[in-house]
Amino acid sequence: MLAGVTGVAGQTRAADTLDAIQQRGELRWGADAEGGAPYVYPDPDKPERMVGFECELADALAAKLGVKARLVQNQWDQLVPALQRGNFDFILNGLELTPENRQRIGMSRPYFVYAQQIVTRREAVSFARLDDLKGKPVGVLASSVAQRITEKAGGLDLRIYPGNVESLRDLKARRLDAVVLDLPIALHYAKPDPTLTLSGPPFAPGFYGIGVRPEDKALLAALDKAIEELVQDRTVERICRKYGVWDATQDRLREYRPDAVAASQRISTLREWPKYLPLLLRGAITTVELSVLAMALAVVTGLVLVLMRVLGFGPLRWLARGYVEVIRGTPLLIQLFLIYYGLPEVGIRLNAFAAAVLGLGLNYAASEAENYRAGIESIPRGQMEASLALGLSRWQALRHVVLPQALRLVIPPVTNDFIAMFKDSSIVSVITMVELTKVYGMLAMSTYDYIGLGLMTAAIYFALSYPASLFAHWLERRLRHDRR
Repeated sequence: MLAGVTGVAGQTRAADTLDAIQQRGELRWGADAEGGAPYVYPDPDKPERMVGFECELADALAAKLGVKARLVQNQWDQLVPALQRGNFDFILNGLELTPENRQRIGMSRPYFVYAQQIVTRREAVSFARLDDLKGKPVGVLASSVAQRITEKAGGLDLRIYPGNVESLRDLKARRLDAVVLDLPIALHYAKPDPTLTLSGPPFAPGFYGIGVRPEDKALLAALDKAIEELVQDRTVERICRKYGVWDATQDRLREYRPDAVAASQRISTLREWPKYLPLLLRGAITTVELSVLAMALAVVTGLVLVLMRVLGFGPLRWLARGYVEVIRGTPLLIQLFLIYYGLPEVGIRLNAFAAAVLGLGLNYAASEAENYRAGIESIPRGQMEASLALGLSRWQALRHVVLPQALRLVIPPVTNDFIAMFKDSSIVSVITMVELTKVYGMLAMSTYDYIGLGLMTAAIYFALSYPASLFAHWLERRLRHDRR
């Protein structure tokens, strides 16, 4: 009896989702416009308007349901969790019809046949197969079929990217030897580029489908019917031809028959911690290396900046002050992009680790300079005047009298910055650094156990930060002159 009541309740919720869409007159679909063309991207002529073959497909689907379509922007590798949270009604963004996705969410019948494509620089040696890429640095999109295929192949130096355009930029900047990505992306971005070439034939064909919450069966049935009609009346073909992504393989859409999918098994990463903890710890080692080197750079650069402001002549003082204000007034993310992707345009190419250390170090140097300045200005001016009266130069007075006292005062804020850097280091994943937070995100996407992995990751961050706090307290006590 209880099972029957539960089944009726589930059907009611599923029907309610479709009813809610029709009542509000709006179909909300999730996608990542940063992924770029030809899927969803800003119109070059009217940047405020989104275009792309999936954008037009969403409009056609909405018209079939008698409503309007509205795009909800979301990071690509977080689309499935966002769908499960109810941020939008369905996913339409090159989501592959794979057993992994079908175990977690409901998937519609396909609307596009894709394949994988290797892209290389035109003057490079041709890599026609994945076996040709063994030991080579290769870029792939995070949480994509390309990532799963290349990881399964093994032996490749994989670099994981949050978007498609960034990997092609690194390929042109010679940080990569090849990129493996979906054929529509390669056709739009790589084929027209005179410096890039499609290497070898497409391989590993598959289907794109629309993702819905498992309980939204009425919505899924409506979408299946709409897609079938749009395929039969050649609306899908017309849209795809408009964006240059239609080929003979699309005929397989009419022949598609879904395979049976095994029921998903819930993974408890806490119960299986010996399998996952070592992976997190490897990411933590990268986080520690990155944070220690970046903080050392920040401490030294910050000291140079404050000395320029205290001892330097006019232009040097203004230069130091301008640096502090500009760096503190712009986002760290933008600074990392400028260092990693911008500098190669002027002939300076840094690897991801060096760019991450430089970006974090120079960003935090501005904060350290202000910490030092506050410490120096807190020392009574009379001590500097007395030192000068005793015959010391301004530099000698600063070095032997003022700075030792200021150092004790700035230890707490400098330590706080160091602890904060452990956490801020997670942002460097945007330039392909695989540190602790990135490892957590990758594992969470494959296991869907955000709580278990999150608790282990948080514990590791705490284990890294707490000793630094204890060391700071010990150092404060050691430097305290009055020990009564």
